[in-house]
Amino acid sequence: MAGNSDPLTPRAKLAVTAGKAVAAASRAAGRGSGSVIGGRVALKLDPDLLARLAQSLDVVLVSATNGKTTTTRLIAEALRAAGPVVSNALGANMPAGITSALAGGSDAKFGVIEVDEKYLAGVARDTAPKCIALLNLSRDQLDRAAETRMLAENWREGLAGSKAVVVANADDPLVVWAASSSPNVIWVAAGQMWKDDAWSCPSCGGVMQRPGDDWFCGECGFRRPTPSWALSGDHVLDPHGSAWPIHLQLPGRANKANAASSAAVAAVFGVPPQVALERMYQVQAVAGRYDVVQFQGRDLRLLLAKNPAGWLETFSLIDPPPTPVILSVNARSADGTDTSWLWDVDYTRLAGHPICVIGDRKLDLAVRLEVADQQFQVCEDIDQAVQLCPPGRIEVIANYTAFQDLRRRVGN
Repeated sequence: MAGNSDPLTPRAKLAVTAGKAVAAASRAAGRGSGSVIGGRVALKLDPDLLARLAQSLDVVLVSATNGKTTTTRLIAEALRAAGPVVSNALGANMPAGITSALAGGSDAKFGVIEVDEKYLAGVARDTAPKCIALLNLSRDQLDRAAETRMLAENWREGLAGSKAVVVANADDPLVVWAASSSPNVIWVAAGQMWKDDAWSCPSCGGVMQRPGDDWFCGECGFRRPTPSWALSGDHVLDPHGSAWPIHLQLPGRANKANAASSAAVAAVFGVPPQVALERMYQVQAVAGRYDVVQFQGRDLRLLLAKNPAGWLETFSLIDPPPTPVILSVNARSADGTDTSWLWDVDYTRLAGHPICVIGDRKLDLAVRLEVADQQFQVCEDIDQAVQLCPPGRIEVIANYTAFQDLRRRVGN
């Protein structure tokens, strides 16, 4: 329970201290934040450490294929209105990274935790969350991630009977099916731009009917629940029908949807929508995403897109043609090594933009753009690509490790 002042056991304290020492050594060696290796060491010394650290916190878990890092940041900002927050703000979202994050928040009241979709059930078991936010499920990292319905099934089984309040997107049939096993669900109409993983009913396999924004299965009767919160243009509608304006520094409809879900989560903890939404304005960029950086006399806006649904959302927020676009794709282990997902992305949406292609798998991307009948140039690196663009704004879209490479090069 929150407010429980039970001190950690000596073993747990040793595990925390050792984890922090290893993390510091990793940082000193220039190997990143050290949070994952530190967490792994701590959990080796005390396998129950995550549960012990979570005992004194009101925990929120956030899981989704897209938007979980940003939504975690928005919820954390909103809940700071009610007390100190500890969060894995840099996105280390598996048990080791989560353990590291919680170990650094000794005075916190709230733990706002982003969780990788595959680990949600286990982390929920360990942390006894008060609230779980489920945003969306779509295809991702084809060589590693389970087929989306299997992930939904894991969520459904893992959350069955959970005491947590589940805040779930009513517009995503896979999320609705997963959340429906929970006794206490708050439905949010957050929208669903990418629909290609939800044409068959997750409950019976029948064909999903999608009139307008509604959806239902004509065979088994599984249907969209009535939402109590909704995104409506630039406003969040609360359960009383009041409309609260969304003012974000983050671009795009997807982030307004994230704000709507975040406002619903904040309300679970007694933070009113107006206060929650005002605080979300503080978030300017999330781990470098959406940052605009100056490089070689140009303004580069850095955008992360890891899977087809993410690319679709990103295309919707870039400046209109003829703004140049640089695309970078890698296929390292953190990205997933299978690039066949490129064929699920509608690159015809980039028509009219001058396009430069970089990254480890630039030739895979070039073939895909050729088939989509787009004009593009293949470049050696970001320096060459930027030189080919006129002065002014450039939209740079990259997948996970390509994005990290870009941040290192352009000094962000």
